[in-house]
Amino acid sequence: MDLGEHAESAKFLIRDRDTKVTAAFDAIFTSIGIRIINTPVRAPRANAIAERRIGTVRRECTHRLLILGARHPRHVLTEYTDHYNRHRPHRTLAQAPPAGRSISKAGSSLRVLRHDRLGGLIHEYKQVA
Repeated sequence: MDLGEHAESAKFLIRDRDTKVTAAFDAIFTSIGIRIINTPVRAPRANAIAERRIGTVRRECTHRLLILGARHPRHVLTEYTDHYNRHRPHRTLAQAPPAGRSISKAGSSLRVLRHDRLGGLIHEYKQVA
């Protein structure tokens, strides 16, 4: 793994307490100034939030694409994250996205426009007058 110039932007590495991770692994990150934070002992909810988000990204995005090259995953995840935060409805937020969006009322003079993202993998719909 080569972090290159991106190593400066990383401040923390959050990891679980698995014994597969050795002290040498931690030493690599601490040598470039990244602080290692271990997840709490016997705290199943600590990993549950991250695992749920990763599972959503896998099911809705990355399992449906053939990733090509090193820059492609960054582009795909940036596009998906923007869709997830700005457009995708969330049940716990009353069908609004985390970044918020005004909900317009349906009327007879409104049209629906579709915007494709990631080559048509994701469809976003908007109402326009």
